[in-house]
Amino acid sequence: MKKQQLLVREVDSTLVTELKKRAVANGRSTEAEHRMILETALRGTNRLSLAEALLKIPSGGNVSDFERQDENGAADVFN
Repeated sequence: MKKQQLLVREVDSTLVTELKKRAVANGRSTEAEHRMILETALRGTNRLSLAEALLKIPSGGNVSDFERQDENGAADVFN
């Protein structure tokens, strides 16, 4: 893959400061952090949303599989 340079002009100084802080927190240079932000924003991530993750949980069986019993072994009826 051919690499190219990208120059971003007129960026608000508070954004630059936040970028620098984020880079330090992630143990990267400011330039590497900028690349990571661009890559994540444009290529997306492989992370699932909570809803997608919940939909991937396999069926847990029937309600009777989770039937509770009291100390005498009788079924605990719950609605």
